[in-house]
Amino acid sequence: MEPPGPAASDPPPARRPGRERRLGSLEVLAILLVLLVVFRGPLSGLVSGARLQTWTTVFVSVLVQAAPFLVFGVVLSAVIAVFVPRSFWAKALPRHPALAVPAAGVAGVILPGCECGSVPIAGSLIRRGVTPAAALAFLLAAPAINPIVLTATVIAFPGKPEMAVARGAASLVVAVAMGWLWLRLGKTEWIRLPHRPDLDDTSRARAFWAACRHDVMHAGGFLVVGAAAAATINVVVPGEWLQSLAGNPVVSVIALAVLAVLLSICSEADAFVAASLTQFSLTARLVFLVVGPMVDLKLISMQAGVFGRRFAFRFAPATFAAAVLIGAGFGAVLL
Repeated sequence: MEPPGPAASDPPPARRPGRERRLGSLEVLAILLVLLVVFRGPLSGLVSGARLQTWTTVFVSVLVQAAPFLVFGVVLSAVIAVFVPRSFWAKALPRHPALAVPAAGVAGVILPGCECGSVPIAGSLIRRGVTPAAALAFLLAAPAINPIVLTATVIAFPGKPEMAVARGAASLVVAVAMGWLWLRLGKTEWIRLPHRPDLDDTSRARAFWAACRHDVMHAGGFLVVGAAAAATINVVVPGEWLQSLAGNPVVSVIALAVLAVLLSICSEADAFVAASLTQFSLTARLVFLVVGPMVDLKLISMQAGVFGRRFAFRFAPATFAAAVLIGAGFGAVLL
């Protein structure tokens, strides 16, 4: 006689923590640094001394300028995510969906964090009963119009405060427009929220450090990749190519919009990368700053994981088009 199997109602056996841990951005960065040290001889021979010095200067300057904003934003974002009740957002927004969308967009001002944190928060808002259109407006606006990001933009572009004004205004308009577009064309079945345990189920101290660790591993790793990419563009890509791209207003805008999607830089640090791309016009760099926090590779992946692939494959392209058009329009008027 075979022993009876587990009952259908029995909970699945608990997994030991750490057994299926995936490599994070910090681990990948550590591996890359080790490889750079091991192969520093052959690599240094491929690049002339002057170019290597230029690459190092751009890379370090971007990291040094952006790191304080990244750390400050990560800490404040974790404080808000852990200590501010999630039910607060549902009570604070107007009940009428059309009015809740701009209110949620403006509420993004008080979330000093990167786009990595806005995706799970938007999912939590929908679970708490907030209309999806308002949650999506919050998702798009929060990483781009919060005080940390706008302050970093002012510092990255000294003497050009209009860059921060244009970035905040354009990003807010895109967020509200996409929220209203969802009210008009969005379908409930496109959003499928997976079940996941709340941070409230554990102690606040553990939740706080877990949120900090998550944001540092993701945002910090992408910041390093973005800084390296910016330095590489300045050194490897021939100046004639950049000048030819930058010389065409339409091509330069599209080029930097696509670059923002590919680099996937944290919104608290992307202004310093944009400031280093001096070959391009302010309008093209504004589009880079508007597109990046709303549509990039890591965001598309996160949105697919939180809301479902049907949602991400529709929402991301529409957001990209709106961000390019609206960003270019604000750049033409304000810059």
